[in-house]
Amino acid sequence: MSSNNSSLLLKNIRLIDAGQNRDEKNLDILLRDGKVAEIAPDISFAADQVIDLDGAWVMPGAIDLHVHLREPGFEYKETILSGARAAVAGGFTSIACMANTRPVNDSAAVTRFILEQARSAPAKVLPIAAISKGMAGEELVEMGDLSAAGAVAFSDDGKTVANSKLLRHALEYASLFNKPLLCHCQDNALFADGVIHEGLISAAHGLPGIPTLAEDIDIARSIMLAEYLKVPIHICHLSTAEGIRLVRSAKDRGVKVTAEATPHHLFLDERAVIDLACGEVLDDSLKPNQLRYNTVTKMSPPLRATTDVSALREALADGTIDVIATDHAPHEATEKAVEYELAPFGVIGLETAVALGLRLINEKVLTPLELTARLSLAPAEILGLDDRGSLAVGMAADLMIVDPELEWTVDPEKFYSKARNTPFAGWRMQGRVVKTIVDGKVVFNL
Repeated sequence: MSSNNSSLLLKNIRLIDAGQNRDEKNLDILLRDGKVAEIAPDISFAADQVIDLDGAWVMPGAIDLHVHLREPGFEYKETILSGARAAVAGGFTSIACMANTRPVNDSAAVTRFILEQARSAPAKVLPIAAISKGMAGEELVEMGDLSAAGAVAFSDDGKTVANSKLLRHALEYASLFNKPLLCHCQDNALFADGVIHEGLISAAHGLPGIPTLAEDIDIARSIMLAEYLKVPIHICHLSTAEGIRLVRSAKDRGVKVTAEATPHHLFLDERAVIDLACGEVLDDSLKPNQLRYNTVTKMSPPLRATTDVSALREALADGTIDVIATDHAPHEATEKAVEYELAPFGVIGLETAVALGLRLINEKVLTPLELTARLSLAPAEILGLDDRGSLAVGMAADLMIVDPELEWTVDPEKFYSKARNTPFAGWRMQGRVVKTIVDGKVVFNL
């Protein structure tokens, strides 16, 4: 629910903000004219609205640098408005949407259309333009025109730029405009017709496998190009232990590489393909009638081995993985209600990611400060969003309010997204976003 107040005073908060390295209780925060105006104990300003939060956590709004909003062209799956509503319900105040729409976001006109549609959205929507025209991997887009129109980054996510010469030129040109390149790393020939991780489950159940090598080879290529050119590169949805080793080694050498991991790769492994209760004890009443081969576990890259999940969690904790991103990929229900091999890749995540991040705190994988770094500070830095990612005085008043004790059960039928394809249905959570504020205005109330 939106508010038109020009000033809002939040009292009795616990401020958690990696950008200021502050985790402090018993504070107030004053928001005025869309900005953070003051943070101190016992602020006495006569604000238009005062809310006593009784110790609730106030954190910078989460920034998702990897979502699929489907508009234009696939509005039956998701629209910019429905995706933005899902975002703020999950604590995300800014979302960057990938280019695989119809038409592809490979021209300034499409970028401007997305921004125009986003004018009424409760979250800030940031268009990511394609690297190649039509995402065909053959000809570069006009990066200057797209940057001027409002594109914040470039990616052919969902496809790989197989032509190394084209990828080299893309890295060079993107760096000229100070825009990051977000790489979907996948060797298409090795990926082939695979549908799940190549391992015990694929072998035992006769499903075509996707080897980790398909991801690792392209991560290595992308890093080598960035290192040679001395330009930044961002690796999308990292899922393998070897990929982590490659990123960690590159960082140690001074390569400007960043990487993200998704909540589903941090909490689920290949066993979830045949048992959605993997990693979570569910009441019988909450279990779906059919757990085997449920297509909400089908995504690219696929859910990997338990050793890969352990490596991802370690890398998230030590900073090798900079960002938690959802790769929110909505599909209409009937598209997923088919044989596993025919179902599209992708799961949604905007409304569960922060809650799963809170679980990582409870499981001692991250501290609260580290969670805000992965969800807010790092993605803002990668996308060059100087006005957000932290709640320092003068920054945009984009924040989420979290009740860390609130218990709830994930029910996709209550989602704001048009899609329901989550692998976390029925999971019992502790901790939830109860309010989201964008530019000083309350845009979501639980």
